[in-house]
Amino acid sequence: MAWQDTYQTWVAYPELDADLKKELTATTDQEQLEDAFYAPMEFGTAGMRGIMGPGINRMNIYTVRQATEGLALFMDTLDDATKQRGVAISFDSRYNSELFAHEAARVLGAHQIPSFVFDGLRPTPELSFAVRHLQAYAGIMLTASHNPKQYNGYKIYGPDGGQMPPKEADLITSYVRKAADLFSIAVTSEHDLRTAQLMTIIGDDVDEVYLANIKKVTINQALVDEIGPKLKLVYSPLHGTGKMLGSQALRNAGFTQFKLVAKQAVADPEFPTVPFPNPEFPEAFDMAIELGKKENADILVATDPDADRLGTAVRQPNGEYRLLNGNQIAALMLDYILRANQTAGTLPANAVAIKSIVSTELATQIAHHYHVEMLDVLTGFKFIGEKIKQYEVDHSHTYMFGFEESYGSLIRPFVRDKDAIQGLLLLAEIAAYYQKQGKTLYDGLQDLFKTYGYYAEKTVSQTFDGISGAATMAKLMTKFREEQPAEFNGVKVSAVEDFAQQTKTFADGHQEAMDLPTSNVLKYLLADQTWIAIRPSGTEPKIKFYVGVIGDSEADAATKLDAYEKALNEFAAE
Repeated sequence: MAWQDTYQTWVAYPELDADLKKELTATTDQEQLEDAFYAPMEFGTAGMRGIMGPGINRMNIYTVRQATEGLALFMDTLDDATKQRGVAISFDSRYNSELFAHEAARVLGAHQIPSFVFDGLRPTPELSFAVRHLQAYAGIMLTASHNPKQYNGYKIYGPDGGQMPPKEADLITSYVRKAADLFSIAVTSEHDLRTAQLMTIIGDDVDEVYLANIKKVTINQALVDEIGPKLKLVYSPLHGTGKMLGSQALRNAGFTQFKLVAKQAVADPEFPTVPFPNPEFPEAFDMAIELGKKENADILVATDPDADRLGTAVRQPNGEYRLLNGNQIAALMLDYILRANQTAGTLPANAVAIKSIVSTELATQIAHHYHVEMLDVLTGFKFIGEKIKQYEVDHSHTYMFGFEESYGSLIRPFVRDKDAIQGLLLLAEIAAYYQKQGKTLYDGLQDLFKTYGYYAEKTVSQTFDGISGAATMAKLMTKFREEQPAEFNGVKVSAVEDFAQQTKTFADGHQEAMDLPTSNVLKYLLADQTWIAIRPSGTEPKIKFYVGVIGDSEADAATKLDAYEKALNEFAAE
């Protein structure tokens, strides 16, 4: 069906939601309409995510119903006992998140599938926890994480509390496509759901158990008892879900000298104080820095709206604050976890850490120093969750830590997704550890560089909106794949890993098979230990370029990063 036909179906639907109808009739831009109706939304590395509005390629009550219908049809194929375990549902502070959550429950109820819906906004990691705690079969999280205010999203979680891996996600997608008529999907009223006990409201009961587990994140309670009351910390939840649980977790552990950034502690879908509610961006810390200087704070921390990503800034001797990136935060966390366990004699012989293929190799060096295996997986925290699940079954390894360069990590696996509440607590403990030595987190990072080398990484995103954007991204990936550059910045490529073809091709032409799942990613390994990776985002119209280098000093590493970024851009533009 041509997009114009799909558009007319929406225009003609007599019961179309009033707000969507108003927006649809007010839109005259043909390119914008085509983008909204040319193809349905798809599940990527983190579920379904997009701009809110009318259309099959937009987040609205009908696409949410369709996605949930796919999950429900899949659950209809299960035995009744499994189906009756139900689905846990949570939502963040964005526009329509609560509405979408309740629409999902109404669709599930029409299939006689119970739902457990939070009474208010909660972080993504708590939804992951709730699936496990309630022994639900699945979970749904309504969030667009760190995206701008125009976006929302829909994540599906499996019985282990991890995001649905590709095989299951593809199966659910096939059922979603069977529900092609968005307007005919049955829903049940909430009153009828409650009467039939098919919808249960959850809240404090789950919070209490989650926070009890959060206490286990603290490794050295004696250290926290000593330094925690003295550590001055500023925390911003960036208008999202982290405020309540993050604040309580800090207090429970013994970090009592923290201040909230008041304006950013208000859950507001407009995200009025930041251009993007993303702790990766320096601007997200402007207000925290202002408060930090006033309070003479040692450390600033911020979580994104669904509290699965964590950023930080550390006070320098001159009173200014320096931001650390996701790779640096993860390196500090990994080193502390392994050192503390080694010191306490609790580091397992089969310990393992896990990172994504585009994350820093500094973490690999740290792991090996402690005789711990480092495993690389594809981008998407679901792949880390899969490994944790595997180790629970085969007992081949003991999970210690997992992370991605994009500011997401998981410490204790009672959650199976990125958990910034856990990260907030551990980072405060690490800051206390260094403060006791008269150091800062930044000093600790410098110690790591002096020990292992000056590693530096950079991620560059190029956005390609609309239908033409998808074609441009595909063309760019084809260029890199087919032309096979032999060098970047005058340094030879020693091997190319093609995760779509499952091959590792060396400079002399011989190949080795790869054993990771198929993914449209290319990674170049260079003769000077530099690596370059290219991958289209699974949830946004972007291609991401990653560069990782090692230098003789911070300045040398920064110079190398700039040179490789320039070479990469030149090849892409040819």
